[in-house]
Amino acid sequence: MFTELNSILNTSPDSFTQGEFILVSDRQSDASFLIHHFLSFYLRARCKVCFLGLAQSFCHYGAVSQRLGVSLTQAKEKGQLVFFEGLKECLSVLLPKENNAESGAMNFLRDPPVGLRSLYEFVRSSMIGSGSMEEGAEQWGPNVLLVDDLSVLLSLGVDVGAVLDFSHYCRALVCSQMQGNMVMLVRCNKEEDDDDDGDEGSEVLLKGLIHQCNLNLHVQGLPTGYCKDIHGQVCD
Repeated sequence: MFTELNSILNTSPDSFTQGEFILVSDRQSDASFLIHHFLSFYLRARCKVCFLGLAQSFCHYGAVSQRLGVSLTQAKEKGQLVFFEGLKECLSVLLPKENNAESGAMNFLRDPPVGLRSLYEFVRSSMIGSGSMEEGAEQWGPNVLLVDDLSVLLSLGVDVGAVLDFSHYCRALVCSQMQGNMVMLVRCNKEEDDDDDGDEGSEVLLKGLIHQCNLNLHVQGLPTGYCKDIHGQVCD
């Protein structure tokens, strides 16, 4: 975990604000280290975490978390972590096999008009299911939803409005209804003053999410160019 970031945000695994939507964004840089930070942070805080890993495999997140002193495999086995592996789900939808069991959360790949309703239902069932405790089962803290990253949905052909609706309903469920926290990553590849419309979708998505979130942590390259010791800056 990044102790300096925790100090700036005035937070720790023992004491953090509930009901917050934290948006992580980047431009011409890589903010994925913040997703790894928040994943390890909330697991250390004994929160019940639902993680939509749309950009990387479970092995990737597990290897990074291991370096941060957290075992995702153990968290899954204990029921603290629900991990959705988007890459594997996409493969099972696009290349179906008899022995492949899919959750149905990525049905929009097969039937675009369905939208992200199935993905939201997966999140909802994961969150609601965590509220029913079996006798003798380990109890966890507030619910947390992490998404890495929403921009992948645009690449898969989902409309910007549908992605914004998805984040809105997730925020209403997790932050408002359950008083949990939500962290989402979105990427913008073009320069801020670039007039090219090729990346317009991600720009509209970013602006919409900034309007929804409580805190935006934005990672971007240095305006002065490359530096050997400092690769970028984080601002809110």
